[in-house]
Amino acid sequence: MGLSRAVCDLRDAEATRAAIAAARPAVVYHLAARAHVGESWSDPHGTLDDNLAMTLNVLEAVRHEAPGATVVAVASGEVYGTPERLPVDESAPLRPQNPYAVSKAAADLLAGMYADAHGLRVIRARAFNHAGPGQEPTYAIASFARQAAQGADRIVTGNPDARRDYTDVRDVVRAYRLLAERAGPGVYNVCSGRSASTAELVAMLGVEHVVDPELLRPHEVMELRGSYERLRAATGWEPEMPLADTLRDTVTWWRDEPEPARTAAPRPGHDRPRRS
Repeated sequence: MGLSRAVCDLRDAEATRAAIAAARPAVVYHLAARAHVGESWSDPHGTLDDNLAMTLNVLEAVRHEAPGATVVAVASGEVYGTPERLPVDESAPLRPQNPYAVSKAAADLLAGMYADAHGLRVIRARAFNHAGPGQEPTYAIASFARQAAQGADRIVTGNPDARRDYTDVRDVVRAYRLLAERAGPGVYNVCSGRSASTAELVAMLGVEHVVDPELLRPHEVMELRGSYERLRAATGWEPEMPLADTLRDTVTWWRDEPEPARTAAPRPGHDRPRRS
């Protein structure tokens, strides 16, 4: 099987259906979303509308045009909110604590409904934070790494103690591929099983850390750390990249990549290439 690319705005139901019909995919990896927690607080209406509409349009398009395809519908570890226990596994209740997380929880439940009601082969991947070379600097590790690469002597952040489960993007992509190839329909956390605080990330970069109270987020979840036991049992996947290597490689990317490559990224509402 080869690779094909269909470019369309997934908020447009007809365009999405036409793209799926043209691609005739065996697997659809649905990752498109407005994915920034901070921005979701400033535009909750747009975040909720767009993220749910995109997922609905993809699922409807697959139902009508490629009902035999596997859909890897990527949600977020943010859907768990503040877990009752750590590490959080897939049986935990959904308690989203920000507009982005609410939008991803709704999309995740919608994907499950399409599997149950329409018999689609849907794999619901709940991906925790991931990072690596090429990520936009609106996200923590990419932002910190860019500043370090540009010679900053200090990095300004919000809450220094908030902890997140970071996985290298190269491990995450491998997990998605293995889920499509080996796993049965269901819900799977994609995570490292370890967490790091903002303060620890900055310390690993070897620069001064300054906390700005204006950058503190409302309703902050203090720690998210997941269990990937179900993913490992289904696919044999294990995270391979240490966090230190992710940080090093991201700093190197910001130092070495030309500016056009640094800013090139799919626009919100557009999926990645599909295997067909």
